[in-house]
Amino acid sequence: MRAQGREQAVQSGIVYILLAIGATVMVGPFVWMLLCSFKTGYEIVRIPPTFWPASPTIENYKAVLFTVPFVRYFLNSLLVAGVITVSVLFTSSLAGYVFAKYRFPGREFLFVLVLSTLMVPFELVMIPLYLLMLRLRFLNTYWALILPGCVRVLGVFLMRQFMAQVPSELMEAARIDGCSEFRTFWSIMLPQVKPALATLGIFTFMTSWNDYLWPLIAIDSMELRTLPVGLAMLTTKQFITRYDLSMAGATLAVVPAVVVFIALQKYFVRGVTMTGLKG
Repeated sequence: MRAQGREQAVQSGIVYILLAIGATVMVGPFVWMLLCSFKTGYEIVRIPPTFWPASPTIENYKAVLFTVPFVRYFLNSLLVAGVITVSVLFTSSLAGYVFAKYRFPGREFLFVLVLSTLMVPFELVMIPLYLLMLRLRFLNTYWALILPGCVRVLGVFLMRQFMAQVPSELMEAARIDGCSEFRTFWSIMLPQVKPALATLGIFTFMTSWNDYLWPLIAIDSMELRTLPVGLAMLTTKQFITRYDLSMAGATLAVVPAVVVFIALQKYFVRGVTMTGLKG
């Protein structure tokens, strides 16, 4: 018994050590970014590098906040990412509900056809999308930033997989009680898939918040720039990259994503766990 207990203790110790190493590898870059945001540009590129700032300064944050309209960029990104996230949650849950709980001819073929669009890279549809926005006169407006991201195929797949596991008897009972189809979807189905909604919401928000390529192409006006584009314009001058400003801007930009993750962490962990258990 003692030998078995020692073996279990050793195994647990090895697991904890591996988890600690993994956590350090994951958190290390964020800690380095935070510390570098208080360093001067010379100290960041100095050899050998320093871990703690030799002379901590907040001038980098002042430059980011007051040299460019940082608040405007921040609010633009928040608006675009928020609207896209809400739209993706609604459209993906609706489509997932239809694919999971309705029987109609060609359902499986249509679902496979929808999933096949995941293999098409964005660079391939970027020019047709730009021409479409140009024809609709949406370029250099919020519509150009929001509309292309309002539907995500990955979200449809995720919601369909989760909703397929919800017992159909719940919907049948609701219909017997007189619920409309939308009321059944809204009041019966959605509460059952909160972990999936939280997981999809986190992924969608972070993807939209960090998007750089499409806003750079679709927006010319300084007032409509999103945060990644605005910070890139600030920190990159002619042949010079301001690493000190990049670190300060990245530290400020990561705050909303961290807040969203912390707020939905409980549901996110449940969603990932349930995803691993579903067949």
